[in-house]
Formats: sequence, structure tokens, C-alpha cells
Amino acid sequence: MAPIEDFFNLISDLTWGWALIPFLVVLGVFFTLVSKFVQFQYFTTMFRVLRPDPEAGRRGHVSSREALLVSVGGRVGGGNIAGVAVAITLGGPGAVFWMWAIALVGMATSLFECTLAQAFKEDQGDGTYRGGPARYITHGLGADYRWLAVIYAVCLIAAFAFGFNAFQGNTVAGAAQESLGLDRLWTGIGLATITGLVVYGGIKRIAKVADVIIPIMAIGYLAMALFVILINLFEVPGMIWQIVSNAFGWQEAVGGGMGAAISQGLRRGLFSNEAGLGSAPNVAAVAYVPHPVNQGIVQAFSVFIDTIIICSCTAFVILLGDVYQPGADIDGVVLTQQSLVSHVGEWASYFLTGAILLFAFSSIIYNYYLGENALTFLTGNKPVALHLLRIAIVGVVFLGAIAPGATAVFFFSDPLMGILALVNLLALAMLFPTALRVLNDFRDQQAAGKVPVFNPADFPDLDLDHKAWSDAAADAVPKERTRPA
Repeated sequence: MAPIEDFFNLISDLTWGWALIPFLVVLGVFFTLVSKFVQFQYFTTMFRVLRPDPEAGRRGHVSSREALLVSVGGRVGGGNIAGVAVAITLGGPGAVFWMWAIALVGMATSLFECTLAQAFKEDQGDGTYRGGPARYITHGLGADYRWLAVIYAVCLIAAFAFGFNAFQGNTVAGAAQESLGLDRLWTGIGLATITGLVVYGGIKRIAKVADVIIPIMAIGYLAMALFVILINLFEVPGMIWQIVSNAFGWQEAVGGGMGAAISQGLRRGLFSNEAGLGSAPNVAAVAYVPHPVNQGIVQAFSVFIDTIIICSCTAFVILLGDVYQPGADIDGVVLTQQSLVSHVGEWASYFLTGAILLFAFSSIIYNYYLGENALTFLTGNKPVALHLLRIAIVGVVFLGAIAPGATAVFFFSDPLMGILALVNLLALAMLFPTALRVLNDFRDQQAAGKVPVFNPADFPDLDLDHKAWSDAAADAVPKERTRPA
């Protein structure tokens, strides 16, 4: 076992250690500049997706809003509670500033990768679509690059569907045992049962569940953070100054100073919002939208929600409290929990346990769908393969919950995520001219006073599925007629 662990540790060092983060940052800045700051151009448009789309429901599609909430549920997880605390512990308050910075840049990266996922999505004949990096590599770069797509799909299944789902099961069971005294066995049985009921309904049921629990999860956590801010309102200016001054080295909170703040902020921010890692495009592709850029804009909003809103909530709770001590060695979840308790009392530990439960469960169903999407790419829509995957996922969630050390078996998750991220970023760099063409098509139609509608016939050189856009073209006609002069 030791040689295998050493091998995967080497992969982790070669990806997360020095190659991946600079690649993500440089590409994100490049996408932002070349697109003329597209994420800010359409920032106000992002909020429109929060309204339900009855047209998508009537046609049996997954709406843009539902796809957004599934991806938010996947992005928002332990990293928003424990990861932010770790970033502050190791990098000081300045790490929060660099988390914000990389999120604003990552919004452009997410916009382009999700636009590509939409453009190259495939119609499934039942009102749903499939897409993502594996498919835009194959259709965008050509069959000669299928081997690259296979590497991506295999890593996605291993890292997200199996590895990270074991971690999520472990997190829920640990939190329930610590705060409620609930035996891991019962937590495992309950979590595995609910997981099975949801994943056997496919993406439509996953989307419906996400449409209910994600708003509750996000609004509840946001409300708690706002309460903490209000009772510490006069301390907020000092906290903001602490974040900014530490970010630029004017004050040093931990060893390493500004360098530690940048390193931890970028690392934890990228790990949390997943911009550029290629996971969210798998979900973005399922949405029913008139133009690929519509969902690209929506998924950029997902990055904003994850880091600028949810991660900031955790950071403010910690920095406005008296538990955090620079340089102190304390577990991330414990730091967040103790900070919340210091503000509002012991009952907050139960609130945080509930939040962790919702965060983890939303991540489980998201991770499952990533695995399902990758498996269909490798095997086609074979029912036997999907049944085996669903049974395996339920088993992995149960195993992760009942065995405190079970997650050690999945030590390969982070290194494999590093590989799939590099594969996705390489594909993004190669397909960026195509993504920019799609964005310019969207902008040109807007400039002409039209409702942007994607017409695959306008891109005859691309391997696109025309059936995936037939509904969008038909529905846009009455919208254009009713458009005010």
C-alpha cells in the first residue's frame, strides 16, 4: 500500500503542489481580460435565474435555476465551513481577501467552461441533456482526443462519485455523533437510504430535491451570519481592515505573512468554488436555455454564491469572534463551531450540525450525478452500468459513515481531482476560441435588439447536436414578438 500512496502523493505534488493553481490563476485572468470582463458585464443578469422557469417544466426539461441549485449544492460543502477556517488558521485573515479575488477571476473561467458544456451537449430524447468536459473534448477537439476525455471521465468517477462521497458520509456521521450522540450506524443507514431514493430518480429528481434543500441551506446559513454581523456591527470595519492589511502584508498574522495569505486564499478558494476544475459543467449542460451563454452566466453566479457569499459568512463568524488566535493549531470545523457558539450560545453547535448535514447531502447527490454523467460517456446509457453505480454509491456513503477510518481508503481523491482539473484546463485553453465565438454570437444578437438564441447551423464547422436546440429556437419566436420596441 505504501508505494501506491507514494505514487498518488507524487501526483498531488505535481498538480496541486505547483502546476494547477498557477494554471488556474493565469487562465482565469486571461479569460477575464480577453472577454472584456464578461463576468462583470452580465453580473446583474445573473440574479434573474432565481425566478422559476415554467416553460422548462412544461417541456419536461431541467430549468436553468434547478441546474444552478444542483451545482451550488455541490460547490457548497465542507470547504465552506472547515476549509475557510483552515485558510484563516494557516494564512491569516488576509487569506479571505485572496479567496474573494480568485472567485471574481474564477467566475470568468466557470462561464466559459459551462458555455462549452452547453454548446456541445447531447439530447437524450426524454427532455434531458448530457454534457461536460468529456463531451466537449470529444466533440470540440475531435475523436483523436477521446483518450483525454476517457482519462477525465475515469478520474471524475473515482474522485467525486466514490472518494468525496465517502468523505461526505464520514463528515455527516462524525458531526451527528459529536453533537447529538447518534451512533454512526444509524446515521449511515439513514443517509444511505435517502441517497438511494434520490439518485434512483436521475437528474430530474436530483434537481427537484436541490430546488428545495439548497435555498433552505443557503438562506439559513446566511441568516445566521447576518445575525452575527448585526450583533457585532461596530467591529465590522476593523475586521475588514484586518483582512485587507493582512492580505497585502501591512500586518502579519501568521508566519509567512503575505505569501501565506495568498497561497492559502487561492488554494482554498479554488478548492471550494471548483471554477476551472471541470465538475460544474457536467451539471450546467443539463439545463434548458435558449443560448449556451445563458447558462455560462448562471454558473458564474454559482461561484459568486459559493465564495463571495457563503465562504464570507464563515470567515465573518470566525473573525468577529474571540476564539480565533493567529497561529493556533485548531481543527477547521471546531474553529467554526466554537466561534459560532461564542456568538449565540451552545445551541449553535446543533445548528451547524444541521448545516453540515444539508451541505454534505447536497454534495453527495451532486457527486453522484458527476459519476453518472461520466459513466454514460464511457459505456453509453446502459441501465446495468447505472444500476451498479447507484448501488456502489449507496454502499460507499454507508461505508464512509460507519467507519471512522474508511475515508483513508480514498486517499487518491485529491490527486485524481488534480489530474482531471489539468485535463479540463488544457481543453479549455484549446477550445477558448470556440467559446469566444459563442460569446460573441450572444453579444451580437443582444446588440441587434434580439433575444439571443443559439442556432447550431451558424456553426457548421462544429460537431453540435442540433436536436438539443430545437426547443430553444421554437420558444424564442413568441418572446421576440412580445419584446417591447
